[in-house]
Amino acid sequence: MTNKLYFIYCRKSSESEDRQVLSIESQKEELLKLAQRNKFIVKEIFSEAQSAKAPGRPVFNEMMAKIHNNEACGILCWKLDRLARNPIDGGSIIWALKEYKTEIVTPSQIFRQEDENTILMYIEFGMAQKFVDDLSKNVKRGLKTKAEKGWLPSGAKPGYMNDKYAEKGNKTIKKDPIRFPLIRKAWDMMLTGLYSPPQILRRLNEEWGYRTTEHKRIGGKPMSRSMIYLVFTDPFYYGEFEYPTGSGTWHKGKHQAMITKDEFDRVQILLGRKGRAKPKTHQFFATGLIKCGECGAMITAEEKWQIICSNCKFKFVSQNKECCPKCKTPIEEIVNPKILHYIYYHCTKRINPKCTQGSIRQEDLEQQIESLLSKIRISERFKEWAIKYLNEVNDNETNDRNAVLGSLQEAYNSCLKRIDNLLNLKISPQNTDGSLISDEEYKKQKAALSKEKTNLEEKLNDTGYRVTKWLELAEKTFDFACHARDRFNTGDLQTKKEILFGLGQNLTLKDKTVLVELERPLHFIEKAVQEESTISARLEPNKKPAVTGKLEDYWVKNPSMLRG
Repeated sequence: MTNKLYFIYCRKSSESEDRQVLSIESQKEELLKLAQRNKFIVKEIFSEAQSAKAPGRPVFNEMMAKIHNNEACGILCWKLDRLARNPIDGGSIIWALKEYKTEIVTPSQIFRQEDENTILMYIEFGMAQKFVDDLSKNVKRGLKTKAEKGWLPSGAKPGYMNDKYAEKGNKTIKKDPIRFPLIRKAWDMMLTGLYSPPQILRRLNEEWGYRTTEHKRIGGKPMSRSMIYLVFTDPFYYGEFEYPTGSGTWHKGKHQAMITKDEFDRVQILLGRKGRAKPKTHQFFATGLIKCGECGAMITAEEKWQIICSNCKFKFVSQNKECCPKCKTPIEEIVNPKILHYIYYHCTKRINPKCTQGSIRQEDLEQQIESLLSKIRISERFKEWAIKYLNEVNDNETNDRNAVLGSLQEAYNSCLKRIDNLLNLKISPQNTDGSLISDEEYKKQKAALSKEKTNLEEKLNDTGYRVTKWLELAEKTFDFACHARDRFNTGDLQTKKEILFGLGQNLTLKDKTVLVELERPLHFIEKAVQEESTISARLEPNKKPAVTGKLEDYWVKNPSMLRG
């Protein structure tokens, strides 16, 4: 081995953990000064810009090969973590130290085989590896948290852009004002069924001038053929994404969706099996709420997609099909196919596999529920009058309720006083021998007074609270009766589910008919609706203010109004 020959190794990474480390040129300058001070001869300088988190750095491996060939007696580096941040490269350095007596020199210390400070080298390499491990965990945790908040933790998809002005760690995704409309037009073309993805891609790039977002080293190019298929099979565009990829964990995105779930499903049908497997997020508003009227099992739902081939007019189920079973035309090449989408509700038959109940389409089920809601529907005018009337009744009863509360409070204070007197009697100096009250008698009286105290507390809390809650419940019930039908017709899946849940108990489906036991307040409203409509129709004025008082007077005197 040549005694005075050394290698200089410099490394700079773009990874976040290395951003505060000296640049490569600064490392070279400092290490050359170090060699000059120690009269070391520098045979060769190795430098590379690559992370050391994993083995496989070509320049580092080249240097270590020359160390194994005894071409130098030592390595000069700024810090040990410049040489290695993983156990394999760290082990390579330690092996060179032991087997080839290689010196490792930093500005602060020198590591040699015979010196006792080699243990510090082991510790520093271990700390470097621990830093990488912790950093990886922190990054993964941060990305997971970001996904849970509804933001895709990666680069924006075509048509979107990352908000570069957002705070670090809270980056959001927003519409790309230039590319979003173009990608949406591409979806619209695909939804017609008249164009294939390559045809759409050609128009996107050549006619509409689509170019990818420009970055420092990439971008500014037309969309690739593989990317157009990725766009048309990515659930991100209707508002969901999987993270980590392949984990089966799906998140609801906060970004603005470009298409609807139904539009996405239609495109997957048009693509045949080229479409990526969709997340199993099918939800149906009536599942979990309705039981079979024959066997008592729960009612479930299933979704069916069918295609009518425009070439041979054959109708077939599209799932797991690449082409029309009759004429063998690939689904992707069928021009303007007719796509049918159905949702059926039926008994799960888990209680009785021989249950004879058939299925009902969702449209028919919704129509029946709408009919039930129409039976309890009241006018806005009746709702306002009913709430006003209930508040007037409550105001009239306030004095009586306050008197009851005063009486209960007095009884409660008296009970507390008796408990105190009982305790004073028990601990009295004259009762050391139990002559005033025995332990058994004390326990008996204390238990009775404690029970009385608890009962009085419950009544005090309930007297005022119960009336307030009753009024709130009444207002919610009248509001439900007034608006539930409209909300059901225009609401989303969750809204429909909440309305069906609030309609009543023991919902059953038998012979394709929905039966429900209305909640008690709604049951009375159903009866009142018939009377209200009759009165309103009989007194419907040409000038509403003329008979408003008379109409309300009829309502308040009618025995069906506000019963129970």
